[in-house]
Amino acid sequence: MRLPLRRPRSLCWQGSPDLERGTRLAIDVGSVRVGVARSDPEGILAVPEVTLARDARTLDEIRTLVEEYDAVIIYVGLPLGLDGAVGAAGVAAEAFAEQLAGDVDVPVHLVDERLSTVTAQRAIQEAGRSTRESRAYVDQAAAVVILESALARERADGTRAGRAVTV
Repeated sequence: MRLPLRRPRSLCWQGSPDLERGTRLAIDVGSVRVGVARSDPEGILAVPEVTLARDARTLDEIRTLVEEYDAVIIYVGLPLGLDGAVGAAGVAAEAFAEQLAGDVDVPVHLVDERLSTVTAQRAIQEAGRSTRESRAYVDQAAAVVILESALARERADGTRAGRAVTV
């Protein structure tokens, strides 16, 4: 039996040549908790990182993660309605992203996160865990969904996903 040939490493996707190498962070902003996910430095994998309490220390904790992982960008989920309208949660996420952009030395981008929490809850339920027992994990899983979407955009066209936040 012949084993399939592996593709030479040079032909495998190694990130976009137009984007710098480095860890990307994604944030799922909630009124009580903030879920954080991160990528590997090549921007291929998205993994859950931590769930933070949404309080006066949140921005400092995110800044620490930026420094610890030498992050090159932060994607913040922007909850939009199915019609694309920005509601109260979206306004709160925009305000959080503006505060964060003023507090860190890396770009912050808002990305559409429609249905990210629903997708995360479904994945957790399919894994046999109840949503009630897994609230903190739902926030991290939603951040992973946000980051996976942003990474897919980077791979597809070599550009950053979403809209840059300026302060």
